[in-house]
Amino acid sequence: MHLRILFFLLFSATVLAQKTDFQKAEGYFKAENFDKAKPIFLAYLKQHPNDAKTREYLGDIASYKENWDDAITYYEELLEENPSSANFNFKYGGALGMKALNSSKLRALTYIDDIKKHFTRAAELDPKHIETRWALVELYLQLPGIIGGSEKKAEAYAMELQNISPVDGYLARGYVAEYKKDMKNAEALYKKAIEVGGSPTTYEKLINLYEKKNEPKKALDTAASSLKLHKRNQINYQIGKIAAEFNIEPDLGLASLKHYIENHSVKDGVPVSWAHYRMAQIYKNRGDKTHAIHYINLALADKPDFEQALEEKERISKL
Repeated sequence: MHLRILFFLLFSATVLAQKTDFQKAEGYFKAENFDKAKPIFLAYLKQHPNDAKTREYLGDIASYKENWDDAITYYEELLEENPSSANFNFKYGGALGMKALNSSKLRALTYIDDIKKHFTRAAELDPKHIETRWALVELYLQLPGIIGGSEKKAEAYAMELQNISPVDGYLARGYVAEYKKDMKNAEALYKKAIEVGGSPTTYEKLINLYEKKNEPKKALDTAASSLKLHKRNQINYQIGKIAAEFNIEPDLGLASLKHYIENHSVKDGVPVSWAHYRMAQIYKNRGDKTHAIHYINLALADKPDFEQALEEKERISKL
């Protein structure tokens, strides 16, 4: 009796420790600390070689690290075990797609049929799978017609998105219109996306469109509206970038970039070196060589091989 109790206690402790390790790895993963999550997941997988969730996490980490061969291996095994999973069809198709993008054009062609097959299968299996439909919109727009590209199919999947998620639908339809150079319709659709969803992404799409249309004042006004609503530091950089590239509102651009630098964190995405680069551009536009040199040197101090900054420094030196 005592041995049974002891065995039970030892077994329970072992299971609890393993569960705790998995939860620890999962916590690291959700915090995007993949370097800490990966070894714990690998150790856990040795103890539980058939655990699907652990293998999926490892595939996701491989995808994040752009190790497409490893990601394909994990997702392919999961898909073979569960061919009716929309999620695994989507992830496997996506990993194949990224592998194709990083291969020669000739080799990439060999992946196209499988990519289409698994994205289409994911869409069939899950009528509300948003990511798959976005992938299909992108795929059919980017493929040349000779190997299966189709604006009509892209539009059809954009309309499916409209029925699933109105904001995604407006964004996808705007993207298709933009691809077709129908900028007026794209603008109207992006504005509808803002009206329906109002997320930072909806504003970003409209801002980028105005930049492409060479309408920097509208781009700045839209960015200012987004900043007021969302209070995201990334928008400060975007305002500074527009001011620098289009040579407008220099005071606003400099103030926004300084604010971006002062409040910068890794989550902002764009390194501080780029903010210094944009400040140098604004000062160059003003003809202020001293300040321009100062900020371009700060950009290069952070990143000595910063190609754009090196080219900008040459232009500044000619002032």
